[in-house]
Amino acid sequence: MAKLVFEMNQSLDGYVDHDRMAPEPLFQHWVERTDGLSATVYGRTMYGLMRYWDEDQEGWDDAHRAFAAAWRRLPKWVVSRSLTEVGPNATLVSGNVEATIAGLKAEREGEMTIAGPVLAGNLAASGLIDEYRLYVHPVVLGHGRPFFTGARPPLRLVAHERIAGDVVRLTYTPA
Repeated sequence: MAKLVFEMNQSLDGYVDHDRMAPEPLFQHWVERTDGLSATVYGRTMYGLMRYWDEDQEGWDDAHRAFAAAWRRLPKWVVSRSLTEVGPNATLVSGNVEATIAGLKAEREGEMTIAGPVLAGNLAASGLIDEYRLYVHPVVLGHGRPFFTGARPPLRLVAHERIAGDVVRLTYTPA
């Protein structure tokens, strides 16, 4: 059975915004992390942002090409009521999301991630998330989309570590 993990970069005040937090100190970490995943479940917005990696871009270095290759290999499920199609190596989920995710967890091994705080907020209530990993950056955004978009589940800290520079990863499991 796969472990379902919700992990994202976030500010000290709890917001996620990839444009306002420099990814470079963690880029190699995310290359390795993505390469080791069993699958990812995307919300519509996050999937739209990540489609950038579908095609090679001029000026990419080796690390960017490695991330793109890992992302393209990764099986993806995209939860959306508005999309009618998704790109390569992706499956559209528009029906019973909780049942689909529970089925994926049962049939896969390793770690799967959820990409998108709204989707994670919806799945948290169903008890499908096994672990939360908050990559806390030393910035204050003051507004934006919060990491936790719904009711905050009771959590228990199980690990903490400095990942790169001043970024700390806090790992929680449901209490």
